[in-house]
Amino acid sequence: MKVMTAAKASGSFAAVLDEVERGETIMVTRGGRRIAVIAPAPTARGRMVKAFLARSAGMLDAGFEADVAKAREMADPAGGRT
Repeated sequence: MKVMTAAKASGSFAAVLDEVERGETIMVTRGGRRIAVIAPAPTARGRMVKAFLARSAGMLDAGFEADVAKAREMADPAGGRT
């Protein structure tokens, strides 16, 4: 994990975002203390889980289908309306 001061991150924010987009995680410090972590958004994994749940729901018993519905709600409480 790369470490960067808040001043440096602020002064080169576009470059910071470029690094994060390439998969880098950056710890931001201020006065020697950790104040933030900037990391890539976990969108791909979420899409994969949602796709798996959508494919699996009709193939399994009714109890499991209810569990899948509950997992979908937990993964996306807005129901795709974000």
